[in-house]
Amino acid sequence: MKSRFGLIAVACCMSCLCVLPADADETVPPNVIVIFADDLGYGDVGCFNEQCPFKTPRLDKMAAEGAKLTSFYVPMPYCAPSRGTLLTGRYPFRHTVVRNPAPDVGQNSIGLPPSEITIAELLKSAGYQTAAFGKWHLGHIQKWLPRRQGFDEYLGILYSNDMFPVQLIRNENVAEYPVVQSNLTRRYTDMTIEFIREHRERPFFVYLPHAMPHKPLAASDAFYTPDTPDDLYADVIAELDHEIGRLLDELKNLGIDDNTLVLFTSDNGAWYGGSNGRLRGMKATTWEGGIRVPCIARFPGVIPEGIVNSELAGTIDILPTLCALAGVAVPNDRTIDGRDILPMFKDADANSPHEAIFAMSGPQLATIRSGRWKLHVRGRLRRMFPDLTEAERANWIDPRRPDGVAIIAPYEQAKPNQHPGVITGDSPGGIMLFDLEADPSEQKNVAQAHPEIVRRLRTQFDALDREVPEYVDPPREYLLRRDKNGRGPLMRLMGGELRYDRIPPSQRHLLVDPE
Repeated sequence: MKSRFGLIAVACCMSCLCVLPADADETVPPNVIVIFADDLGYGDVGCFNEQCPFKTPRLDKMAAEGAKLTSFYVPMPYCAPSRGTLLTGRYPFRHTVVRNPAPDVGQNSIGLPPSEITIAELLKSAGYQTAAFGKWHLGHIQKWLPRRQGFDEYLGILYSNDMFPVQLIRNENVAEYPVVQSNLTRRYTDMTIEFIREHRERPFFVYLPHAMPHKPLAASDAFYTPDTPDDLYADVIAELDHEIGRLLDELKNLGIDDNTLVLFTSDNGAWYGGSNGRLRGMKATTWEGGIRVPCIARFPGVIPEGIVNSELAGTIDILPTLCALAGVAVPNDRTIDGRDILPMFKDADANSPHEAIFAMSGPQLATIRSGRWKLHVRGRLRRMFPDLTEAERANWIDPRRPDGVAIIAPYEQAKPNQHPGVITGDSPGGIMLFDLEADPSEQKNVAQAHPEIVRRLRTQFDALDREVPEYVDPPREYLLRRDKNGRGPLMRLMGGELRYDRIPPSQRHLLVDPE
């Protein structure tokens, strides 16, 4: 049996048989930058939402100079599973990351298995320099760190920026604790620009998973508007948009703009304060507002200007698309769910390579979309915090809120009364079918009116569902006491070291079995 590195070597050797796009330079492999925003909604970008409450001139220009896909999906409305799929081209049940690692609840036993093969490893085998700057969230202990998955360099927070301890990691060491989060967007861009300046003479791949606009929201002094404290989300989007523009400008300054693909998307729909446009629901739900995200690709000379394609695609397609562009064979010893969608970026009329796209909710398959139809079989559809009144939503206190000590960010964070998506429509229950062409907001369940469509989609759904293994929750590092409603506290772990057993003495009473 070949080792995974042997398979990568085979893939590299096979790459000489692959043909680059006719309009790509065969002698100079293209550079690749993948920008992955965190919790940025479909309606947060102007060119995807006519009523967008935020200004995104650079992203809008990027789309005008390239292509945007308007039916682009993540496989799950959560951070870690979505990231695993982008890097491997596989649905979460295949790469096994179906829950979020979280050190402050003792969830340290989840990570992307070393046996998985990432975009970074595949491109590295073809001579690319690789780097990741930003949120990892695919395991925070040594065996799962980015440089074990094909990245030459890493700087970022290993999980969400609201999980204790918030500390900046450079490669395998703590570089900064605590972290001033208002500097993160610019800092990650600075690192990317520094990297591409250093490696502009050879092909490079940069994975840029920005922290924003995940909570806690934070913007630098140049974008923070203290006179309007209720629009922090707008400040964050303005800075993110500006920094993406700064990166695009640098590619032009370096003379490598016409040999660099820049791809922008998000890991799931918006949290409170953001916008999912006309889409129902939000992050953590399998409504469209949780799983449909913006996608923009720009590659002068290869991707024509102004392409808008509404066919089905998703983050499962990024790995095979980049491999095809770079002339690298995808692994042939495992199922790769994605397909090369470069034709969709190049032609508004190009068809999707997928008959259907699927989404998961935790370890279970939840939805299927095929053409204009979307079928909900199971999944999380209820509104978050359903037991709170509107007054309680407006005054909700986040247990992972900025505190000026361990989580350093502005105090004026969005509340659950600032829902980002549509909250009306038929109540969740049983099998639900929606015609997204006529009803993009998923308001009217038409399952009874179209039993033949339900049967067809259910047959496709069940065929893939049979491949989903039974999931067993991994053991937790420690267990926290829970109240009668099953809710437990968070552990304010002490930072400064790359370890997660530094429980303050003042909090040991929260453990189920304190020593």
